[in-house]
Amino acid sequence: MKKRKHRQQVAALPYWTNPDGKLELLLITSRDTGRWVLPKGWPMKGRRPHEAARIEAFEEAGIDGKIGKKAVGEYHYDKDGELPCRVRVYPLSVAALREEWPEMAQRRREWHCPAKAAELVDERDLKALLRSTPAILDLSSGRKD
Repeated sequence: MKKRKHRQQVAALPYWTNPDGKLELLLITSRDTGRWVLPKGWPMKGRRPHEAARIEAFEEAGIDGKIGKKAVGEYHYDKDGELPCRVRVYPLSVAALREEWPEMAQRRREWHCPAKAAELVDERDLKALLRSTPAILDLSSGRKD
């Protein structure tokens, strides 16, 4: 059986702690199917992977914040059902959400607790990553950003 080569993508894992002290994650809808996903895209020439993830988060979700330089995990999916992709995920501490952003007419965005966010996404690896977000970010001893 021939092993399929994965294309690399980068994603942001947008998070904040709400006024009640609870961790929340921001999901967006995909443009084509409306599925819930993380802001993600292809690597950008001349940009480090975490910088590309931050740019995608702004373009797709209107997020301003500080992104971590180190990936906190990865997941796999097939883009358009046929192109295998490996997505490296970078934590993004959200400082603000813009009222207007480049893809606002094409997407929705919503905050969810990690368990609910995991229920909403389709990819098995991403579900596991979202469920483990509190431990990954280790918010009790300071943010990883």
